[in-house]
This record gives sequence, structure tokens and C-alpha cells, in this order.
Amino acid sequence: MADACADALAAVTLRAHAYSRVTGRTSIEDVLRTPAATLVGKTIVVGGWVKTGREAERGTLLFIALNDGSGPGNLQCVVRSETYALSDLKTTGTSVVLEGELREPPESATGQTIELHATRVLMCGTCDGATYPIAKKKQTLEYLREKIHLRPRTNTIASVARVRSALAFATHSFFNQNGFLYVHTPCITQSDCEGAGEMFQVTTMLSSAEKPEALEAAVKPEELEAKRGEVSASGAGIKAMKESGADSKDVKKAVKAMDTLKQELAQMEHASRKIGGLQRTEDGSIDYSEDFFGGKSFLTVSGQLQVETYACALSNVYTFGPTFRAENSNTTRHLAEFWMIEPELAFADLQDDMQCAEDYVKFCCNYLLEHCLGDLEFFAKMYDSTCIDRVRQIATTPFGRVSYTEAIELLEKAVADGHEFVFPVSWGIDLATEHERWLAESHFKKPVIVYNYPKDIKAFYMRLNDDNKTVAAMDVLVPRVGELIGGSQREERLDVLERRMKESGLDPEDYSWYLDLRRFGTVTHSGFGLGFERLILLCTGMDNIRDVIPYPRWPNNCIS
Repeated sequence: MADACADALAAVTLRAHAYSRVTGRTSIEDVLRTPAATLVGKTIVVGGWVKTGREAERGTLLFIALNDGSGPGNLQCVVRSETYALSDLKTTGTSVVLEGELREPPESATGQTIELHATRVLMCGTCDGATYPIAKKKQTLEYLREKIHLRPRTNTIASVARVRSALAFATHSFFNQNGFLYVHTPCITQSDCEGAGEMFQVTTMLSSAEKPEALEAAVKPEELEAKRGEVSASGAGIKAMKESGADSKDVKKAVKAMDTLKQELAQMEHASRKIGGLQRTEDGSIDYSEDFFGGKSFLTVSGQLQVETYACALSNVYTFGPTFRAENSNTTRHLAEFWMIEPELAFADLQDDMQCAEDYVKFCCNYLLEHCLGDLEFFAKMYDSTCIDRVRQIATTPFGRVSYTEAIELLEKAVADGHEFVFPVSWGIDLATEHERWLAESHFKKPVIVYNYPKDIKAFYMRLNDDNKTVAAMDVLVPRVGELIGGSQREERLDVLERRMKESGLDPEDYSWYLDLRRFGTVTHSGFGLGFERLILLCTGMDNIRDVIPYPRWPNNCIS
């Protein structure tokens, strides 16, 4: 039996990365995950960036903490001066590819089970430590946002990136396993899903306005007046000809000439309304019929309306992509560009919608615990000691459920018992983050789904309940974040949907394609939207949403 175990250990091999044949590099995470006893004596190649470099034995020995981004752990590498110039290798930020033998670390070493003794340095990208912005000491997250292109080199942002990648994979896995089709919805649209008007406009007209010739008047006022005079004189001439009994052929010829003058006048008037390079209508507003898409266009605030069209043909679908909000907000919970997961379920009501949302969040949490525990341990150590317990609780505990009216009653009772909220509590308010977090953290002490909200604070597409006061909407509230998911059963009744549009100040004609889904084979259907970055905040315990997206966008900031 002992011999069999020894043979099995001897047979363990580390695979080189399939797409790193130029070096035959093995990922550091694979090395650290493999039992150390099976690795001793093996020769491998590793590559990465130096986290720390420490010289010993009077400069003849260098200890490098090397990380390649495959995981949160570093591999200690030992390089001797006869192997390479140690001064080129020791600086934080240096990239290096080493070949060497894996050995047991000395008994005095702590936190290590294996180390690499380099026999060759295959590649080295030096780094000037005097000017390298990401120094060995800890940097503030605010500072790192100014060095956006280098911050993935830090432990925090690298761990965020791995968690983000894992949650994205978990998202696709969950919906794929449950029979959903992935639909790519457009980033550019002429529809406002939320009806809030806080949208980024997309136009190509400004490029013309910035040209030097745009500052010059296309038609001078005196030229326009002269052309109007020609048309007026032509009309008067035709009138005189008719009164004098002129030959009809001559009259027709004069009328034709006047028509030509009128066309020229219309073209000149149109050209005269081009002010500052932007074409205007007769009332002075910008004429977007000449824009690239023939009308006003915007970056999408949600893919929901478009993905609904596929749900009403393919049953269960979802979209996962960037969305944009032109809100002048500088909070730790808002971005101008963020990612949304938006499933739509045909033949499903609000209860189905809530269950799908709960199952999805639990699936993601379980996936992280299985595949990113090392990164979660990093966040627990550095940022939020409760994050792993929170993720485990969400993964295993049934979510609470409470109607909006009951939630307001709970909040009012809390106020009566002495709890102070910044925002007053009353039926009809849109719950503030402090209300949401109190429900999830203090009362239920777990995620809770609040449903049946007042119609006046929700979007036009949410199904009106029989009480005519509330809609079949739901929000999933979670500890530390507040609202994580917003969803609803969609309004499938054509007449009610048209009425709700008008009440919201929307023109049903602008959404005729959306109304067609109700005209032709309407179906009960539901869906929700989850802000992907908020899910990452929930799982990692990070405080600021700007630190959980690769390139955050907020007012007055669009770096890189």
C-alpha cells in the first residue's frame, strides 16, 4: 500500500500552460495547489511579476516573491548571483521567467510549503523602482484609481478580477444549466427603459460642428432676403400675366421658373438653420433626422425591453452586458457604466421570478466558495472579516419574503422603538439604502425579497395589481449592499400597458414595437436585473463600487 502511494506521488506532473509554449511556463497557482511532497525535486518554469525582492548573504542570494495572477498566493523563488545579476531582478514590478528546481523550504521559513531554486533566468523585464507608481508598500484605493492601468498588479485588484471572472462564469453556467438562451442586446438604442431621461446621447453631429467652416454662416441673411424677393417678384409677375390674359404656355413657363425659385429658397432656408454646424428645425430645436441613426439615440440604460422580445419567442433568455446612466452621482454605490444581468422568463409570474433570483444568487455564492476561496480569505483578512460567513449564509439560507406594505410597517415600528433614519418612513416612499440595509441586516439578518411596490415609484412595464395601487415588482435586499436585484412581472395587457405609458409621460407610438408583443400572442412573463458590481461588493466586502470594475466611470472621470 505504501509503495502504491509512493508511486502515485511520483507520477504527479505539473502541466505547462497550453498557450505559453515559448517558455513552457507552469502557473504558480497550480504549483501552490499541488501537495508539496509530490513536487520536491521537479524542474519547472514559472513566470510572473516580482512582489518583493530581498537580498541575503551579502548580496549573493535573492529571495523573490513571485506572482503571475493565477491566484492570490506568491511562490518564493531563490536566485543566486552567479545565475543572474540580482540588481535587475529584485525590484517590485520586474517581470521574470525562471527555470529551476522545486525544493522544501528550510524549517525556519513560515507560510511556505515549497520554493523554487532558479537555475536559469529565461526572461527579465526590468522595472525602475524610483519611478514605479505601485510601490512595495500598501497604496490607498483612491490613489490606485489614478493609476488605473497599473492597479491590476496589486493584490486587491487582482483578487477582485478573479472574483469578477468567476462570478461571470457562474452567471453563464447557471442560466445555461437552467435552459436559458444568451441574447446580445444593443448598447445603442432609441428607447428609455426606465423613463428617467438620465441617458448618454449618441450622435455624430458634433464632429461637423467642430469643423472651422461650421462657424461661418452657410447662407448670409442678405442672400436669403434676396431669394425671397425673387420668389415674391415671380409670383407678382405670374399674377400680372394672368390678369393681362397672357398666353397659357408663357404662364406655365413662368410658374415652372417660380417653382425652381421656391425650391432654391427652401434649400437656402434649410441651410440657414444650420447654426454652429448643427442643423435646426423651424422651431429652433436640433434636427436629429440628419444624425447617424435618423433620430435621437442613446447608450442603453437596460437591455430589458429588447430581451423581452426574445423571451416572447424563445421562452427563457438572459442578457449580460454594459449599461449606462448619466446620473451626476458620486456615491460609493453608483457608476456611469456598469454591467447588468437581465433574465426574462416567459410563462412565469412574480413568484417564479423571485425564486429564480434567489437560486441565481445562491449558485454564484456557492461557485465562489468552491473556486475562489483563497481570494475570499484575502478579502476577509484585509477588508471584511465577515465576508466568507456572509457568502456561506447566502448560499445556504432561504431568503426572507415580505410585502412592501409589511416592510413599511416594520420600519415604522423600528422608528417608534427609537431607531433613527435619515429619510422619513411612510407608505409610498422609494426605500432608501438605509431602509433596505436595516431590513436585511437588522431585522431579517439575511437576504430578503420585498414585493408589491406602489405603482407610482415603479416603471411603466410592471404589472398592475388588482388593488390598482401596487405593481407586481420585487427587490432583493442583501446585507451590506441594500438592493441587489430589481424585477417584476411584466404588464402583458395591452390596454393597461398603454395607459401606464401615458401616465409616465411616454408616447406609446415610440414603443409600438414593444406593444406588438402584447398585440400578437401576449404571454405572462417576468424578469429581473442584477447589478453585477453590486454582487461583487456583496461577496468581497469592498466598500466602493469603483474598485470592483476594471475601468470605473463616474462624473468628471474617464481615465484610460
